Amino acid sequence: MNPQELKSILSAGLLSFPVTDFNAQGDFNRAGYIKRLEWLAPYGASALFAAGGTGEFFSLAASEYSEIIKTAVDTCSSSVPILAGVGGSTRQAIEYAQEAERLGAKGLLLLPHYLTEASQDGVAAHVEAVCKSVNIGVVVYNRNVCRLNAPLLERLAERCPNLIGYKDGLGDIELMVSIRRRLGDRFSYLGGLPTAEVYAAAYKALGVPVYSSAVFNFIPKTAMDFYHAIAREDHATVGKLIDDFFLPYLDIRNRKAGYAVSIVKAGARIAGYDAGPVRAPLTDLTGEEYEMLAALIDKQGAQ
Repeated sequence: MNPQELKSILSAGLLSFPVTDFNAQGDFNRAGYIKRLEWLAPYGASALFAAGGTGEFFSLAASEYSEIIKTAVDTCSSSVPILAGVGGSTRQAIEYAQEAERLGAKGLLLLPHYLTEASQDGVAAHVEAVCKSVNIGVVVYNRNVCRLNAPLLERLAERCPNLIGYKDGLGDIELMVSIRRRLGDRFSYLGGLPTAEVYAAAYKALGVPVYSSAVFNFIPKTAMDFYHAIAREDHATVGKLIDDFFLPYLDIRNRKAGYAVSIVKAGARIAGYDAGPVRAPLTDLTGEEYEMLAALIDKQGAQ
């Protein structure tokens, strides 16, 4: 799959990030991960991102990363494209990127570099170096310390033909509009704010109809129903699901920092696909919060 073919796939449909399965000792659980991917793949997501933010990329050892990406690629080779999360320092990100390409990933999601503040030019150089290290398509994730502006993204687009996507995790509407207007159809644009469904209608109005769904991990049918309601501008269905599920869900998620991942793993367990605990420094939901989430999920019916 060449980068332009991947761009076409990413420009329509729902995307998702499977959680990474760990056993009780916190080690990668390959069998559980295969079972999860086999369950999720037929629901109709356009692409799945292995070892992304929801997949706890930040906690993975290099050897685990290779096994996770290989497992995802091998399991989903005939059903849905796999993109791999990559990040860290520039040299680390290049190593991850080249390993993911070697293992057969169709593309990469370049996650924000860790901690260090950097100038716009420095961040752009980081993105360019990673793009030029591989031949597969790359999506850059503007979030946290990665805040590329429209002129630099335009420069990167000229220098890196395989930079085919822009994912927004900042929620800066002025910046999003300036990027979308300046770059036009050069990129596939993805909504990437946590619990993106809450912002989906607003982003669609900005020309960003595609987003990644974390709740697809445990209510895949409902996640697809919501995406289709957004696409056809079925405001009644969208409003009902936001009121009945997403706003109460946010009330639980917002109780502690890091719960954006923890609550998804709890949901997977409730759905019968236990992915094990989150890794430190994240913490799992309390028993009370778990029961609150279980009640919300139950109201969505069979998936």
